[in-house]
Amino acid sequence: MAQAIIPILGAGESGIGAARLALRHGLSPWVSDRGTIASERIEELNELNIAFESGQHDEPRILEAGKASGFVIKSPGIPEHAALIITLRQAGVEVISEIEFAARYARTEQQQIIAITGANGKTTTTALISAILSDAGCDVACVGNIGTSWARDLANREHPAGYQVVEVSSFQLDGTVSFRPDIAILLNITPDHLDRYNDNIEDYADSKWRITAQQTEEDVLILNADDALSMERWKRGNSNGTRARVIAISVNQSPEALKNALEKDGLAPWGWAGVSIDANTEKETFTIYIPTQNPFTMTIQELALQGKHNLYNSMAASVATRVLELRSEGIRESLSQFDAIEHRMEFVQEINNIKFVNDSKATNVNSAWFALESIEGPIIWIAGGVDKGNDYASLMHLVTSKVDHMICLGKNNQTLLDTFGDRVESTCEVETAQEAVQAAYDLGMPGCTVLLSPACASFDLFGSYEERGREFKAAVRSL
Repeated sequence: MAQAIIPILGAGESGIGAARLALRHGLSPWVSDRGTIASERIEELNELNIAFESGQHDEPRILEAGKASGFVIKSPGIPEHAALIITLRQAGVEVISEIEFAARYARTEQQQIIAITGANGKTTTTALISAILSDAGCDVACVGNIGTSWARDLANREHPAGYQVVEVSSFQLDGTVSFRPDIAILLNITPDHLDRYNDNIEDYADSKWRITAQQTEEDVLILNADDALSMERWKRGNSNGTRARVIAISVNQSPEALKNALEKDGLAPWGWAGVSIDANTEKETFTIYIPTQNPFTMTIQELALQGKHNLYNSMAASVATRVLELRSEGIRESLSQFDAIEHRMEFVQEINNIKFVNDSKATNVNSAWFALESIEGPIIWIAGGVDKGNDYASLMHLVTSKVDHMICLGKNNQTLLDTFGDRVESTCEVETAQEAVQAAYDLGMPGCTVLLSPACASFDLFGSYEERGREFKAAVRSL
């Protein structure tokens, strides 16, 4: 009897990874991409003898194969409301994400799955947790939205890594059914990708909350207590909330004040962490309280990643690794020596006392807010790209008080120009990273920072935010 064909929609990293994992487990993958498949992806598919189509979705074939196999794997780039997805679901075919597919093969013995999501900070937190575990000598896979797909990593290993640290986006979570992390981290829920969710923040928040949907009382959920939408969902209780043990973190409250505030709201945290001033040293510290561990304390000044936004990331990473019972000394050492990740507040170079910072990964307004807020001194702001229905109101004060010049790097910059044109000394429009960098350098004065923090997706002029960031850095280094 012929092996059932597993249709995989999309030939990006997640699609090829899913195809590899399917092949590894004796399944017969078939990849369908409505767009043009990159040449290197085609080469990889041919090397593996995996059948594929490009430039179309053969709907009758996909539907027939989906009915025969029972499921279809879709790329996170394909919306849930796409006509093909609706047709498949109406026909009773299960449509899952690569994350869900990988999760079904991720556990064999003692694996720990740590999953991180949030509108902002998830890549940094994923990298921090992976670094702490690696520094401690653990067998770690750092996968998901951060780069290498989870499915590819599982396909390439003889046995799954002991610690699998997975960055997951809302798009990836939309296609999950049984995905159950041992430790889940929800950093924040702020407006992002609302074009994908019909401008409904509640639908977007529901997607993020799926990270804890399958967790049990044995698992841990780390929540940002300063994030209103996250807290609202926790308050809903076990039916629509979470069954996991919750550890709440706050940058705005001391540990004691946070615990009291949560209990006053009728919430029972399993653990908590907050920020306070140490009475002896007069330094700001964050302290973590978990029932199974001694309190963990670290001064904020010791952290390699500075800024309020990075404090949330460092605290979440500390909590997760303390839950995993790693040594306090090792965690502190890793957090104090961590190198910034590429494209996220990445210092590029200083030329004639003008600093250049690559924050290309800031594809939404909230990320840009954190970037602008964290920089001291005058800013030349490079922004723009594909506007995802952005509301720039939250940036108004920061731009007015900090930004001298705005350079729009995109094809349609009218909303940015209308919003901030009278708030800065000058604006200009460019279509290449080289032009943006040269314009910024010409405008720059000693002591200023040229910040690429677009607040928009990259797909009008670049293939990805990584490409945008790389071209920015290359242009800076060519000055």
